[in-house]
Amino acid sequence: MAGRTIVITGGSDGIGAEAARQIARARPDHRLILVGRSAHKTAAVARQVGAEHFLADFTRLEDVRRLAADLRGAVDRVDVLANNAGGIFGRRTVTEDGNEKTFQVNLLAPFLLTHLLLDLLQAGDGAVVNTSSASARFVGRVDVDDLNHERSYAPMRAYGDAKLANILFARGLHARHGGNGINAVAFDPGNVRTGFGAENNDVLTRLLYRTPLSRVALIPPGKGGSNLAFFLTGRPGTSWEPGRFYAQTKPAKRRQTNPQVGDDVLVDAFWRRTCELLGITDSPDGSHGRSNA
Repeated sequence: MAGRTIVITGGSDGIGAEAARQIARARPDHRLILVGRSAHKTAAVARQVGAEHFLADFTRLEDVRRLAADLRGAVDRVDVLANNAGGIFGRRTVTEDGNEKTFQVNLLAPFLLTHLLLDLLQAGDGAVVNTSSASARFVGRVDVDDLNHERSYAPMRAYGDAKLANILFARGLHARHGGNGINAVAFDPGNVRTGFGAENNDVLTRLLYRTPLSRVALIPPGKGGSNLAFFLTGRPGTSWEPGRFYAQTKPAKRRQTNPQVGDDVLVDAFWRRTCELLGITDSPDGSHGRSNA
């Protein structure tokens, strides 16, 4: 496992930055590439850990395409891709690409990025790690006919749906590309004390993340970062099983898992609909398609 190339989106803050710090200390032989939205914060973390960095705003899919092109120009393989960028937002907002913001940032952008890097992942160890959330269990319900929440919208529901979709994404990726050496997994890092939800002002988010209750109810960023680092530095098939969903670093129990996670028909329908939204042609046998989006 020496000399892995690890790309971490959402690497400028929170558990992405913490995981980068821990990996840099423990495994200086790994090549870390951080992706963030803030130029200042991303560069600062990259300097701390001796990493390379790129900028991308996931509210713009053109940024995702440019990021993929930049990565292709910098590396000839990606051993691990951490789809860790995400967030919860306030009122419903539509991006310039025509998608609901929460869904695009948390799901569509990483889905597209992963698709554009499939050959680099195949050239490497092929591990794809999706950061999900406990909200996938509590409030998530994926409706393939309303992924963009045009019929109904609430900030936490949209976030929970997107984080549930991250699990379906990992399962679909494993089903379609596992035979080509792509090892996908999704995990809930735990409720972490970070700047999460800064753009959302609902009562529950304010109570959990912006009051002294956070010291009691939430785990420290270092712990969340170590949970992410576990998957980024572990060996698929040994440290963790591809196609599975984990609660922190343990296989999630039934009570920790949304029932939709085990619905293979839904996973396939979700995959096909997401490809349609992104203009991706992706054959069910796992061969690479193309993106028209």
